[in-house]
Amino acid sequence: MTGRLQDKVVLVTGAGSVGPGWGNGRAIAVRMVQEGAKVMALDRDQDRLEETLSRAHEVSQLNGGEIDSMTCDVTQTASIEAAVQATLKRFGRIDVLINNVGGSAAGGPVEMSEDVWDAQIDHNLKSVFMMCKHVLPVMVQQGAGSVVNISSTSGIRWTGSAQVAYAATKAAVIQLGRVVAVQYAKQGIRVNTVVPGQLHTPMVDVRLAKQRTGGDVQTLLTQRQARIPLPFMGDGQDTANAVLFLASDEARFITGTEIIVDGGMSARCD
Repeated sequence: MTGRLQDKVVLVTGAGSVGPGWGNGRAIAVRMVQEGAKVMALDRDQDRLEETLSRAHEVSQLNGGEIDSMTCDVTQTASIEAAVQATLKRFGRIDVLINNVGGSAAGGPVEMSEDVWDAQIDHNLKSVFMMCKHVLPVMVQQGAGSVVNISSTSGIRWTGSAQVAYAATKAAVIQLGRVVAVQYAKQGIRVNTVVPGQLHTPMVDVRLAKQRTGGDVQTLLTQRQARIPLPFMGDGQDTANAVLFLASDEARFITGTEIIVDGGMSARCD
């Protein structure tokens, strides 16, 4: 805890988690508070934010960080506008935007329904577009800001199962970040992307194991670990540490690029 984001205002989407433990959004929100930030944590389900808030309040007592929260559907204009205005009213500015919302659905173009495809586009890609649409003008007015998007290694390679909409949208998030980074660089706004690999997050225990191994969590973890060169599997805290670096002034000359957090998985040829 070194105050790397001391008094910075950070807006985190998807800051809850589907279960106990370190999901990406929860870990990011808590890590930001741990480094002295004032965090507005957004999630469409308030119940999912409770553990995030509890953990953040524990660390905030040590370093002066703060956290507030509200429900928000990041695909809906009215909901986003309300969240941005609430953040400005509470903290006065927005220094960092973390676009963390996302989720996968199984299937290729034949198996996947059109409705699921459309929902994946909205959930994984439109959410990033919409948050940027409403937060970038605030950062332009301030003359500075940092946006960190969360993609996935599914957006850069095959990761073990067909999830065509997730892969396509996560690839698009990377390119969206590059384009916006160049467009807004002269206005003091940096845009980068963290690309997590196959981490052990609550999503694995609650959802993915049911979809892929009949609920057998250990079998799924073994399958995922076999793809990772490092002898252990990361979790949401590893994502959060990469986000922290890109959000902080330590990355002041870094924009339009990505940090891959996958234990070397995407570097393998097999």
